[in-house]
Amino acid sequence: MNRIWQMTLLIVGILFLDQFSKGAIQSSFKLGETLEVIPGFFNLTYVRNPGVAFGMGGSFPDVVRMVLFKILPVIACFWFVYLIWDARKKSYLLCLAYSMIFAGAVGNLIDRISLDYVVDMFDFYYGGWHFAAFNVADASISVAAGIYIIDYFLTEYKGKKKSANT
Repeated sequence: MNRIWQMTLLIVGILFLDQFSKGAIQSSFKLGETLEVIPGFFNLTYVRNPGVAFGMGGSFPDVVRMVLFKILPVIACFWFVYLIWDARKKSYLLCLAYSMIFAGAVGNLIDRISLDYVVDMFDFYYGGWHFAAFNVADASISVAAGIYIIDYFLTEYKGKKKSANT
């Protein structure tokens, strides 16, 4: 199976998991309701996030929110389609990272366009420390950032090794 088909299946899979989990939490929980999964560490909590990471920008005026959270992400999605296509023959990890970022962006964009907020549900905490709730799309973007960094360092290492051998 060629790389573009692999990435397409990955994107569809992430989108399915993201939208399924968001739908499940919305249909099973009331807003703000929490289910303790791992006591003292992890809850499922139905949260509506009108902003971006950590709720930033949620109180911006509607026109600003529309430009920042709907229009620019649509443009970015087209850019990521180009990046995925361009990376397909360069690096598997780079193509993987771009595909996961694209899937996460589309997953959250679906929420923003249809609901005007993003549904979050994964709630990690320990003692007084509490991480912002997030969803499958957010996790996909975060993991992709790590993969992108790994690809960068591997590419740098290969480049230095190649120049040392010449």
